[in-house]
Amino acid sequence: MSSTSFLRPALVLGLLSAVGPFAIDMYLPAMPEIGQSLGASVPAMQATITSYFLAFGVAQLIYGPWADQAGRKLPLYAGLAIFLIGSVLCTLAQSTEALIAGRFVQGLGGAAVMVVPRAVIRDMTTGHEATRLMAAIMLVISVSPFLAPLAGAGLMALAGWRAIFGILVVATLASLAMTRFLLAETLPPAARQPVSVSAMLRGTRHLLTHRSFMALTFLGGFGMASFFVFIASASFVYAAAFGLTPTQFSLAFALNAVGFFGASQMAARLGMRFGAQAVMVRATTGFAVFTIGLFLLALAGISGLWLTIGGLFLANACLGLVIPTAMVVALEEHGPIAGLASSLGGTMQMLAGGVMIAVSAPFFDGTVLPMLAAIALCGALAFVLALVVARLPAPEAQPSA
Repeated sequence: MSSTSFLRPALVLGLLSAVGPFAIDMYLPAMPEIGQSLGASVPAMQATITSYFLAFGVAQLIYGPWADQAGRKLPLYAGLAIFLIGSVLCTLAQSTEALIAGRFVQGLGGAAVMVVPRAVIRDMTTGHEATRLMAAIMLVISVSPFLAPLAGAGLMALAGWRAIFGILVVATLASLAMTRFLLAETLPPAARQPVSVSAMLRGTRHLLTHRSFMALTFLGGFGMASFFVFIASASFVYAAAFGLTPTQFSLAFALNAVGFFGASQMAARLGMRFGAQAVMVRATTGFAVFTIGLFLLALAGISGLWLTIGGLFLANACLGLVIPTAMVVALEEHGPIAGLASSLGGTMQMLAGGVMIAVSAPFFDGTVLPMLAAIALCGALAFVLALVVARLPAPEAQPSA
């Protein structure tokens, strides 16, 4: 793939894929204030995150097969339209229940911009080139953790928390226009597969019993779950335990993201040199060491803002090598059902994240220890899966049609 043909899809797919992260990252600094405004408890506010992720996960089961049947663009249009409706509902919410419902609708729509871009990548290329394209998309997405929290804090200070969702409405309209005019259809009619319940069940059964697909999916899934736990807890922990303002939290959040997105740009190069599986196993080992080490230090009473930021920076740098590679390799052998594989894998990853938030929520006490414990559990589970991945044969790419 030439540099010219590489740049445009990386930029367009990256901006589309950033819609979902922006819906989370802009919202994080405002969570304590929204809770006060609506009279909501911390667990209730965490439920607004959980509802988004659960809807985001389950809806992927629809968009993947639909994208295989109707092409890639129509599901994107539908998902963005639903996300737009959810953003309007959140803007107008007058209660915690209404906000949770609006976030759920947002998640139903936002799932499209997770599933479809991954299937588009699989349509265009495989192997190290696909990892390179995925890493470039993640570089575009990296704008979100750097700018979105600061933008959210600024909007909240200027116009209140509802302005955050108002901006998401505008961003969604821009995404619809970009899909219409800048994104080419990558699945030709001859390669499309009619939606068939029996075929979906066969494909799903094949994927659920495919050792490589399952191990790689949950390897990336528990890495992503550590992000979800951080997202659901960090704004409250950083405010209560470390005394940070919304703007200071936004800067701390951005620092935690630098490691991930910086390292993700080296994933394809290292994969070509050492092999994708070797990179994933070694990087997952580093992720487990840093997350478990942070938890043990906190358990011993040794914790602080910079120690937490530094440890998570190193852990996330390891994940930057794991997640884009795992996403690509998990789909490598499943070209004819890339949409279904992408959606099923995304669903399982999101559900893993939602479960981890639900499991850790009852232990939340405003300190850093419960958050680090849940993240360390993700690190331990990912390490076990890395041992499985280390024993897998190298996948052989199959054509899309």
